[in-house]
Amino acid sequence: MTETKHGALGGGVMSDAHHPPVAEVKTALTGFLNEFSKFQTDMTAKIHKQEERIAMLTTKTMTHARHALTAHVDTAAPHKKALSSYLRCGDDDALRGLEIEQKGMTTAVNAEGGYLVDPQTAETIQSVLRSASSLRSVANVVNVDAASFDVLIDTTDAGAGWADEATGSVESDSPQIERISIPLHELSALPKASQRLLDDSAFDIEGWLAGRIADKFARSEAAAFVSGDGIGKPTGFLTVPSVDNAVWAWGNLGYVVTGAAGDFDAVNPADSIVDLVYALGARYRANANFVMNSKTAGAVRKMKDADGRFLWADGLAAGEPARLMGYPVLIAEDMPDIAADARAIAFGDFGAGYTIAERPDLRVLRDPFSAKPHVLFYATKRVGGDVTDHAAIKLLKFATA
Repeated sequence: MTETKHGALGGGVMSDAHHPPVAEVKTALTGFLNEFSKFQTDMTAKIHKQEERIAMLTTKTMTHARHALTAHVDTAAPHKKALSSYLRCGDDDALRGLEIEQKGMTTAVNAEGGYLVDPQTAETIQSVLRSASSLRSVANVVNVDAASFDVLIDTTDAGAGWADEATGSVESDSPQIERISIPLHELSALPKASQRLLDDSAFDIEGWLAGRIADKFARSEAAAFVSGDGIGKPTGFLTVPSVDNAVWAWGNLGYVVTGAAGDFDAVNPADSIVDLVYALGARYRANANFVMNSKTAGAVRKMKDADGRFLWADGLAAGEPARLMGYPVLIAEDMPDIAADARAIAFGDFGAGYTIAERPDLRVLRDPFSAKPHVLFYATKRVGGDVTDHAAIKLLKFATA
């Protein structure tokens, strides 16, 4: 016999064989709620632990100010502090721990144990080199990362000719390309300072080092770019073979003569300057400069034209070079004085005619042992130079032929 009951909601009949009792449903629902509450508690605990870990990591990476006992805040750049520590006491831990930011000039430790000067110091040196009376200020300067720099020069012109409808074209001459290789040579300086001086915290180590190296490098470079023999140093433009401009050929520099041995022509001294200007091709004259030393400049600036006007004109603005016949004048003290057969004045487009190749890095090695109680700083830089367009530079020779 099957027992029937009235339903709670609809008043219908429910069978125990098809529907569980109310107590069992409540038990199952209570168990589910307990398990969900436990899961919620576990997730809350895990999220709390994760937030604590994030807060701890944030605290570790946060940059704190100096302790409140002192009002001084160290604002020096990390690379300057590291370099100063290395120069004073040879401690290279800070240098090794620096994160290198790759720029034209970087601070790094190379495989040989040498150290590049930090970017601020190296820039100071470069600015001194550019401001010195050197061919660097008018020549073509390129940065290379190799042992040499090759320049390809088209030394000849392509052939061409007129043709008409009835005449066939003939083969014309092809241009010839010449390769000029500029090897890089090592330029070095070896200033020194006493350890006691380095220990003085008020002493400007970077300024002292930059000034000493800049002066040595500027004088050595300037001399080599003018008269270097190419053996262990750049090839100066005055060491390139020169011939009378009337018979000039590629591989030589052309010159014009003054008409007097060791002096300008007594009757028309300014004529040789005019001849020098127009010995240079028109395409080079637009960017041309005169190059001479101070003694020669003193003689040239006295020259007048036929109407009594000075050929020399001083710059009207600060920093503007003096001009001779309208062209800028570079005073380079390494140029020779006026003497018999001396090529004391050069005129040309040195941006096209002379190339300076250099590596952008400047290395400084600290040596506290070789000259005790002094510390030596061995600074090296690699640079080369040579004439790359023999038609772009002309010389004035103080001779009759």
